[in-house]
Amino acid sequence: MVMADEAEQETEAATSDLSFAGWDCIAPFYAPFRLAQQAVDYWIDACQRQILFTDVLKQRSNSHLVHEHDKESTVLHFKTEMILDGRKMRPPVNYQLCRIIPPHDAIVDPQKRPFIIFDPRAGHEPGIGGMKEDSEVGSTLRAGHPCYFVGFSPEPVPGQTVEHVYEAEAVFVAKVIEMHPRAEKPCLIGNCQAGWQITMMGAIYPELIGVLILAGSPMSYWAGVRGKNPMRYKGGLLGGSWATAFANDLGNGKFDGALLVQNFEGMNLANTYWKKAYSLYSKVDTEAQRFLEFERWWGSPILLNGEEIQFIVDALFIGNRLSTAKLSTSDGLRIDIRNIKAPIVIFCSQADDITPPQQALDWILDLYRTDDEIVASGQTIIYCMHRSAGHLGIFVSSSVASKEHDKFIQNIGLIEALPAGLHEAVFIEKTNETKNADLASGQHIIRFERRTLNDIRAIGCNDLEDERRFASVARLSGILRELYETFVSPTVSLLVTEDIAAAIRQANPIRMRYAMFSDRNPWLQNVSSLAEMVRQNRHTVSNNNVFLRLQNITSNQIVIALDAVREIRDRTAESMFISFYGSPLLQAVVGLNTSHRYTKHIVGRDVDRERDIQRRLAGVSQLMEVGGLREATVRGIMYVLRGTNSIDERGYRTALKVLNNYPALSVTPTEYKNLIHSQSVFLSIDEKGALETLSSLLDNATSEDIATALSAIKEIIQARGDISSNAMERITHLLEYFVASHASLYRRTLDVTVFEELPETPAS
Repeated sequence: MVMADEAEQETEAATSDLSFAGWDCIAPFYAPFRLAQQAVDYWIDACQRQILFTDVLKQRSNSHLVHEHDKESTVLHFKTEMILDGRKMRPPVNYQLCRIIPPHDAIVDPQKRPFIIFDPRAGHEPGIGGMKEDSEVGSTLRAGHPCYFVGFSPEPVPGQTVEHVYEAEAVFVAKVIEMHPRAEKPCLIGNCQAGWQITMMGAIYPELIGVLILAGSPMSYWAGVRGKNPMRYKGGLLGGSWATAFANDLGNGKFDGALLVQNFEGMNLANTYWKKAYSLYSKVDTEAQRFLEFERWWGSPILLNGEEIQFIVDALFIGNRLSTAKLSTSDGLRIDIRNIKAPIVIFCSQADDITPPQQALDWILDLYRTDDEIVASGQTIIYCMHRSAGHLGIFVSSSVASKEHDKFIQNIGLIEALPAGLHEAVFIEKTNETKNADLASGQHIIRFERRTLNDIRAIGCNDLEDERRFASVARLSGILRELYETFVSPTVSLLVTEDIAAAIRQANPIRMRYAMFSDRNPWLQNVSSLAEMVRQNRHTVSNNNVFLRLQNITSNQIVIALDAVREIRDRTAESMFISFYGSPLLQAVVGLNTSHRYTKHIVGRDVDRERDIQRRLAGVSQLMEVGGLREATVRGIMYVLRGTNSIDERGYRTALKVLNNYPALSVTPTEYKNLIHSQSVFLSIDEKGALETLSSLLDNATSEDIATALSAIKEIIQARGDISSNAMERITHLLEYFVASHASLYRRTLDVTVFEELPETPAS
């Protein structure tokens, strides 16, 4: 194979030889010939790239056509075993529970906590949670946990609703618990749409969940900040959910997932219409496989029942009713996220324009007025914000899988042990100076830092006027949808048959582009053979080629232009939304009282809930003096950590190791988790009282026990590095309570023999 850079080296060598013969004088005359050579090289390379590029597009299209007729299609990289088929349940759903069969090199312990990964049914084919080895599934198997996967079929079951789906998912989780009776409750991972769906299930069946991880899941759909997150305005600009009802009628009762894919693609014009294709074209020799793997998932739209998508749009996208506890089941049971007592981990990204951090987190502000309410409710909420991962990167990025997902899975015990309240997961890169680095796997240490509701507000949220605008959208949407369903829908439904609906789906641009580049196109019959010839005689151009540089410059300018168009479009859409739905006239028409200041809806107070919390806290406070040395030691650990406002994996692993070194302090991970929860509640309710009652816990402890406990506390705190001044102050303060307790006369009698047991005196 003749390479362009070799030719240039020969030319430069010849030039070097001629320089001694006056080459400098004639070099300017040679430049046009050299430029012509570069043009020829570039032309050959460009033509070959175009053939290879077209062949890859053809492979993608043919794969799409095959998958379109495969009712069990999935992009999972791993082999599976069907456990439960939702289509055989009553009521039936198109979801399945599968067990991931571990690869030969993976050692899985069935007694470890099982993980269940729920795939998002948001228009794409199932399998994204395990579409490659470095994935959520791969991380779970590497950690030795049993792994299960909940996927779905491309076609929905007639009559299927969102409620049917999350009821079936509850059966799936119960089945996994039954299969692992000795393991802790499963960890559920919900990606994107699947996140809010399993949250609804968990709010109804909280006893089924061990830990809940929501990755890129939109929970509060109105939330966002000005100048960003334009997708949240789309429902209002379309006039509400009547457009969804119209699409359902055109689909003869089914909604085409390709419409959702179009929405996603429309978010980034440069990527959709240029960058993705250009990246493949410019790196076609190395990028083809990755492109085909991703497009296999992205390019296989599925269908939803009209009733399903209508509920999603009305109740969530426009109504925003999940985060405000306004949803109810068909039998009247209110769906309240506060019912979930298992830890909730929220994984989002600042670069995610589909589920921005505000939409992932602002439900917390809707449900809780104060930080104390979170603690009193016994709920542990952890959030983690990536800086640069896009929406899809949260699920498919290998770097995210090997960092964030690995860390979440490896520290699931610590996550479950965290005290109630709001925390942020922070990743600290290891260095040569990192203390006890061997206690944390990988290249990072995960630390959970205490946060407040004000930290969530600081990320950005709507002002009251924006809340009023979105409330106007919800009301107008309901009016227009009722008008559409009364006067238009009957006619459209009568005219659209299943054949017409199928033809409309095939005419979608997403599907049309696959048909154009597939074997169905007679003009592309010889592309595969031409591509094979090119691969055997590939002539790549040097990166120094002036025409290749010009190509890259042109590409960058196209991206800049498309980004500018997107920016203008998004700003215009936001301006139109704000002006239209901020109109006092419109707000009055839809029934919003414009004479009063609008108040953001926060879930109303519930007398029964508050009384239950008060009774629980009162009962807990009575247990402060129950226990012994173990309880006192863990209370001391949590007291010091409250001063640092953070817990990391090194301290957690050190605690289990150190405590188990002493028989009097020995605990299992489950016991340690329960002790952390109980002792943290004591300190949250009444820190002073919790310290003063330490003497009751230490009544039966010897001086050696006291020294052991204090030594263990200090060693555990030191595991994360040097002790801060605040932590040292707390250790000193804690020492006073331990020593004061030990100074009592009663305690000294346990250390030395003061009284001898005398023989009983005979009765007179």
